[in-house]
Amino acid sequence: MSAMSPEQRGDLAERMLPEAANLAVLVHGDGGPEDVAQVLAGLSAAEKDALIVVLAGLVDPEQPVGRALGWLDFNEHGSLTVPASWSEDRKVRDLAPDDDTDLDEDFVDQVAVAKFIKGFRVDNLTDAEFLEAVKQCVAKGLTLADVDQLRRWPRKTTENRVNRLRKQWQRSGRVFPSLKPASVVVLTEEQVIAIRVRAHEGATDLSLAMSFNVSQKTVGEICRGRRYPQYGGPIRAPKKVQHLPGARRAMCGHGDMSLVARNPSERKVA
Repeated sequence: MSAMSPEQRGDLAERMLPEAANLAVLVHGDGGPEDVAQVLAGLSAAEKDALIVVLAGLVDPEQPVGRALGWLDFNEHGSLTVPASWSEDRKVRDLAPDDDTDLDEDFVDQVAVAKFIKGFRVDNLTDAEFLEAVKQCVAKGLTLADVDQLRRWPRKTTENRVNRLRKQWQRSGRVFPSLKPASVVVLTEEQVIAIRVRAHEGATDLSLAMSFNVSQKTVGEICRGRRYPQYGGPIRAPKKVQHLPGARRAMCGHGDMSLVARNPSERKVA
């Protein structure tokens, strides 16, 4: 599949979805080994590769192993068809072999880290630089899910990479860096005014949070005047809630804008 374009790989995977569903039905009781072999025999090598990808995609790695394999219980002879340990509450992800690749060098390119936490594209970010960037993001009050949003990554991308690196550090006997928010930051009057001015000019709360080393929530409270009310700068106006006329009042002629008032000819004569 490596010689194919992303569009071709996507089309092939989509074509293999019915085959993947067929195999799932066969394995779950509607067929046997011969049926599975017959399905696989009619596929090319590229199609088999795509089929494996689709089948793996159908499995939730976060579900417990016992739930994923719960349908494999006892055969017709009353024997357990899976090891007893497979009924544990461990996640499917925990069964995946650990990555034995060595940790990256500890050198951190702070320019690359700064670009990362500002949302710019960064190519070939090392593990050490990734961890440093995540540390700085968390210190500013962001969660790992916020980092995914900042980088426009799929859900749990940051969490999964952090967990993988934590396991590598533990195997190597190193103490994994703490990913905890920093203590409350006290801002000066000039910083508070700058935040309010830049927000009034269109800067997002996220960009201001990254620039001033505070959380998005803190930026929002500063802009609304809930924090540092003694300092100046434009205060963000609260969102206005537009109340629509009540349905009964608008429909039944109890107001000037009702349907009856706008169409007197439709009024019923007793």
